[in-house]
Amino acid sequence: MKKILMSACFLGQKVRYDGQDSLLEHPLIQQWKEEGHIVPFCPEVAGGLPTPRHPAEITTRHPVMVVNLIGEDVTPQFLQGAELAVEKAKEVGACCALLKSRSPSCGNRETYNGNFDGTLVPGSGVTAAELQRHGIPVFNERELDQLVEFMTMQEADVA
Repeated sequence: MKKILMSACFLGQKVRYDGQDSLLEHPLIQQWKEEGHIVPFCPEVAGGLPTPRHPAEITTRHPVMVVNLIGEDVTPQFLQGAELAVEKAKEVGACCALLKSRSPSCGNRETYNGNFDGTLVPGSGVTAAELQRHGIPVFNERELDQLVEFMTMQEADVA
């Protein structure tokens, strides 16, 4: 089975902006972890942001700009983390990624609108977009069925 780049917070690592995790307890994730198929990665920490840190949101998409709650531009750290995620995915031969939904880094379908008012808008986070741009499919924790189907097809292609 191929490798899956996974948000480190899903594996219990306390790397979220609030110093917490987003532990994803699912038998298949546990099995893949035990079999060595999971590669944990947090692009925000990899990009140089501390834990805990102020929440951040994407304020503009073209060009991308990410600002935290106190108005600091954290775009460079988000871009660096995205580049490192692509490098890691390529290095380990990851066929896909399982990333945290709605995150300004990892969200693959929607993120918050940049006003810190809880409003969601369509679009990918910085890392998810960069992985997708490099041909690496990104799933979120609400898409485990699709991920399982994708991985089953990957295995069939290998056999």
